[in-house]
Amino acid sequence: MTSDGRRLQPRKQPRQVRAELTRQRILTAATHVFAEYGYAAGTTNRIAEQARISIGSLYQYYPNKDAILLELVNRHLDLGAAAMRQRQDEELPDSIEEIIRVFVRVAIGNHLGDTQLLRIMAEQVPQSPRLSERMDHLERERSTYLRELLDQHPEVRVDDTETAARLVVSTVERVVHHLIAAPDPIDIPRFENELVAMLTRYLTAAPADREPG
Repeated sequence: MTSDGRRLQPRKQPRQVRAELTRQRILTAATHVFAEYGYAAGTTNRIAEQARISIGSLYQYYPNKDAILLELVNRHLDLGAAAMRQRQDEELPDSIEEIIRVFVRVAIGNHLGDTQLLRIMAEQVPQSPRLSERMDHLERERSTYLRELLDQHPEVRVDDTETAARLVVSTVERVVHHLIAAPDPIDIPRFENELVAMLTRYLTAAPADREPG
């Protein structure tokens, strides 16, 4: 691992309940500090004060605030992946529109909360090959699952279901993150309906209807 890679890795992997609780306190404190002060002013001293631990104790777990932010991003990915897998284990609706709504609604649910922290995740997260690989893996996993659904569904009219699945998964994740994190609030039910309608039309339109005039 490069020195830059070590710079972004947690220093201490909790093995006891007390240590895990301390780690969670640091992450929760960082969420509040970044939301209140922004990333530039969200120092490790402020995070330690918010968590009610010494700065030395914080550094036993994380070498810097970049590593803390990276951990928050990974936790965000964990929650999203768990929510999607739980939904996949349940019975899906029959129509392609409602299947796409499942994907959209899970993504929206995972992004609701502190929009300031979402913006920080998008704008300030340090470059990490491991994080990029993980995000690519999750996107491929969801695309493969959706392609299987598209291949079997009688309403789907696209010829290239592999590309279509990748396009839908990528669009949902990026558009949801971007618009929910935007400074101007968006009407969530209307946003959900419009995004579902757009993707459903793309998947179910006859090939001739998708060609430019």
